[in-house]
Amino acid sequence: MSRDIDVLVLGGAGVDTIVHVPELPLPYADSYMIDPGIRTRAGQTGDFVALGLSALGLRTHHLDLLGADPEGDLVRAFHRDHGIPLTEVPGPAGTKRAVNLVGPDGRRLSLYDSTRAHPDDRLPEPTVRALAETSRHAHVSITQPCAHALPTLREAGVTISTDLHNWDGKNPYQEEFALAADIVFLSTTALTGDPARTMRAIAEHGRAELVVATAGAQGAYLLADDEVTHIPPVTPPSPPIDSNGAGDAFAAAFLYGWLNRETPQRAALYGSIAGAHACTVPSTEAEAITRGELLTRAGTAPL
Repeated sequence: MSRDIDVLVLGGAGVDTIVHVPELPLPYADSYMIDPGIRTRAGQTGDFVALGLSALGLRTHHLDLLGADPEGDLVRAFHRDHGIPLTEVPGPAGTKRAVNLVGPDGRRLSLYDSTRAHPDDRLPEPTVRALAETSRHAHVSITQPCAHALPTLREAGVTISTDLHNWDGKNPYQEEFALAADIVFLSTTALTGDPARTMRAIAEHGRAELVVATAGAQGAYLLADDEVTHIPPVTPPSPPIDSNGAGDAFAAAFLYGWLNRETPQRAALYGSIAGAHACTVPSTEAEAITRGELLTRAGTAPL
């Protein structure tokens, strides 16, 4: 069977409204004057993973629900402008959207519109199967209704990765994704205690061969071959200004290394470099590190 797609990305298509605030948490006030303004642009987790993969030269295809609304038009234009194939399924509740408050240090607070997903939403099984059968790998966002596609992906014979984001190690919603994936990404932000404990639990109770917990400026942790190692942070090429999309960039570059049969440690280095690069890009823009830039920086970075 021909595998014409390197990575099929499921879910995570949407629109963010970016608001730069003077500090986080934002003190109560009747009003704020926002400089440099408020901007709405396409790009949520699935969009940015797809962008990162495509920029690294991987044949990428994105599948998700979109609404017949202006926000959906922004997402369609995003994929068209970046040359990323998109299969859209009509979303009765409209396109996913969020508001991101961004502080001066680049930290963000995301406010998601939960009304844009219905419990009975589904990605059509024949569509998922047809795309999966021509893909080498599937990266599954934790947005509704992607969990329902996991059995079909497994039956199609593709490997699966997912990003649990700020999972607390307990919420059963993210746990379903964690236990079904071969590669699991998550953030340490909501974990208590040693991240290795949660990482090992994912591997012991699920299918994961690799688990990566990103820790921002403290680097990341990698579970591979039953050993947890610390991945040092990479110094960004310029001062960091925004953390939006850093985790998505990490995942995309890690998958690039893994699909090219690099060691897990090398793949994690790629992820760290791409994540650091993403922190130098304003959240109002969509710019991913290229393969040439990644390999050049990796050539001088310590392993």
